Amino acid sequence: MDRRKFFTKAGAVGAGAVAATTGLAMPAIAQSQPKVSWRMASSFPPGLDTIYGGGETLAKYLSEATDGNFTIDVFGAGELVPPFEVADAVAAGTVEICHTVCYYFWGKDPTWAALASIPFSLNARGMNAWYYYGGGLELSNEFFKTQGLVGYPCGNTAAQMGGWFRKEINTVADLEGLKFRVGGFAGTILQKLGVIPQQLAGGEIYQALEKGTIDAAEWVGPYDDEKLGFQKVAPYYYYPGWWEGGPTVHALINQAKFDELTPAYQSLLKTACQATSADMLAKYDYVNPTAIKKLVGAGAQLRPFSQEIMEASYKAATETYTELLGSNENFKKVWDSITAFRKDHYLWSQIAELNYDQFMMGQQRAGTL
Repeated sequence: MDRRKFFTKAGAVGAGAVAATTGLAMPAIAQSQPKVSWRMASSFPPGLDTIYGGGETLAKYLSEATDGNFTIDVFGAGELVPPFEVADAVAAGTVEICHTVCYYFWGKDPTWAALASIPFSLNARGMNAWYYYGGGLELSNEFFKTQGLVGYPCGNTAAQMGGWFRKEINTVADLEGLKFRVGGFAGTILQKLGVIPQQLAGGEIYQALEKGTIDAAEWVGPYDDEKLGFQKVAPYYYYPGWWEGGPTVHALINQAKFDELTPAYQSLLKTACQATSADMLAKYDYVNPTAIKKLVGAGAQLRPFSQEIMEASYKAATETYTELLGSNENFKKVWDSITAFRKDHYLWSQIAELNYDQFMMGQQRAGTL
């Protein structure tokens, strides 16, 4: 056989096959990427570009991956529904998806808080490991299903700061009668130490601190706190925020709307949420170092919570969990799973990672980096 003729014919057959395949594939692609348009209710104001920005990042990833066929319009706190009612709105079908932190809803069931962050739980890396390899996704969605929701981790701030105080806090006795703007579940633990928790919107905190209506307030961390100027009215900046060691932000989706998505879109949504989590944590890790230097330069005085306060807080939290484990089956399932992993997580973390970081931090203090 003439080799030239053979390859010419083979090339023609191959081209025909490609054309035929393309002709079949294009409608299939169109069918697998139908037009979907959702609205997202965020619990965060647009001014918090990191945490609110997570919702925008998720929308961007989905749109880019589907050539604009799967779109989400993001609305800030209060634009569609109040920030602490977004989960109810999604469950009711008022909006398709929300971007929030589940501890906002702990009053309905403390299990909500355990799925985000409660005192002395896991750090950000630990929560990520638990969700994706420790059964966290399955346990959380078992719970969310009872609420008419599907949920995926969609952000993390890493360990937050302990807040801004008008005076130094050195002992547990110093906490007695302290009016502290602190959110939700953490307030119930701090109450055991004599604190009087206060619920205030972010825009009201500065004025309340300035007037002395409250004695202290926690917000997020350096980057977000620096924008609000707290160091001018409450100069003592304490750490760590032991009630938020690794707060997981969630995308909560209406169950019926999620079920309507194609399997490809369901998978893509889960993947985009995971990518958004990585993006948010990376951004906080990048912007917080600059922000803490600016805050200290503007007068903030960094203070660690004393060992006495940390130990008393841990004891109070443990007592609370013991009570809940005997009365709330949903909480027990989640907390038993987290604490079983927590032991091993902090065993491993104190070996290679901790020792490497301690050495490098010593170099930073010595000015050799």
